[in-house]
Amino acid sequence: MPDEPKTLDPAARPATTTAPAAATAPPGAAVAGDSPAKVRAQRWTLGLVTVGLVLAALNLRPAITSLGALLEEVSADLHMSGTVAGVLTSVPPLCFAVFGITAPRLARRFGPAAVVCAGMAAIFTGLILRPFAGGTVGFLAASALALMGIAVSNVLMPVIVKRYFPDRIGSMTGLYSMALALGTSVAAAATVPMTAALGGDWRLGIGVWAAIAALAVLPWIPLVRDRDRAAPETRTTATATETVAPRITRSRTAWALGCYFGLQATGAYITMGWMPQIFRDAGVPASTAGVLLAVTMVMGVPLAFVIPRLATRMKNQGPIVVALGLCGLAGYTGLFLAPAAGAWIWALLLGVSNCSFPLALTMIGMRSRTGAGVVRLSAFAQSVGYLISIPGPLLVGVLYQHSGGWGLPIALMGGLMVPQMIVGTLAGRDRTVEDES
Repeated sequence: MPDEPKTLDPAARPATTTAPAAATAPPGAAVAGDSPAKVRAQRWTLGLVTVGLVLAALNLRPAITSLGALLEEVSADLHMSGTVAGVLTSVPPLCFAVFGITAPRLARRFGPAAVVCAGMAAIFTGLILRPFAGGTVGFLAASALALMGIAVSNVLMPVIVKRYFPDRIGSMTGLYSMALALGTSVAAAATVPMTAALGGDWRLGIGVWAAIAALAVLPWIPLVRDRDRAAPETRTTATATETVAPRITRSRTAWALGCYFGLQATGAYITMGWMPQIFRDAGVPASTAGVLLAVTMVMGVPLAFVIPRLATRMKNQGPIVVALGLCGLAGYTGLFLAPAAGAWIWALLLGVSNCSFPLALTMIGMRSRTGAGVVRLSAFAQSVGYLISIPGPLLVGVLYQHSGGWGLPIALMGGLMVPQMIVGTLAGRDRTVEDES
């Protein structure tokens, strides 16, 4: 049984015209009449894309969560105030908004695989340079380089899935979302003990993650060479995207999806940047605080595979949005009332709530009928969303510094769950951006 209704993507339907099958088949898909050697090559391509997606997803969050686990040490060594540390936790969504909007144009010019390959190389370079930064400015610059690579890769993950696996959007989105959650949680849990094993130097503790980024570059290198074969499709997609481009801003669904993405990203980056510090200030040891963040992140490993598959089987994703939002509201309430006493429960609840991210990615693939529409919608929703999320981590840092506690910041986090559920319900309605534009 397919992961989603066949109406989601015209590429998944039987051809009704006399056009050759190869004209409508996704890159790497087998076509009737192909030679055995070509079929093997096509299967190899799809396997390589799958490996590339998993390795890329593993590298989309360690640059952030490894820093969150050691934020206190980094801030002290680089002489950061609470406000400056808040700025540091706001850098990821800022970079995602600024650089993510360039992804469609780069993908049209160089091909999605080439851009993701360059993105992985940028992550590696930023992570290997960041430990050697001599001050806050250099640290921010190296972080921004890594985050630039994450930004373009973030936007193009749904595009790669729609392009190579149009009939398996739910399962493939779940696969790379699961890998993303795994990378996030492992970095959160392992950074502090690994730093201790390396002599207690935070620079080594956050620098080791560059090795995984280097590994993620490799599977994308052969895929870059598919650029010429994909050129006709890329040109067609570019033309269609330009047609959709001026209209997508008129789509209520696109705006609702952008707002939903922004509010869930706000909660996620506040959690990744500040949750270990919240637990540490409540008396929880640093190593345990890192494990608690890992628990929150690791909840996304199984759920990130289940939720997209469930979402693609539902016409309206609103009930999932509300269920995840209520878990977040309960987690923040517990964090406000008894942060240390119920720490493990709050971490679990917030982990469930953070699965709004794979749900948002799945809805991006479902809210457009075409690959060109997904390119534009992904860039629009993620860029708008990350712009919305920028003030959140910074505001938390300011409130924490000036109020002297976590009461106001946690109340803010919990309060944001209400509008998140509202706009998510609107984004989950059974319609596409083409219907509205």
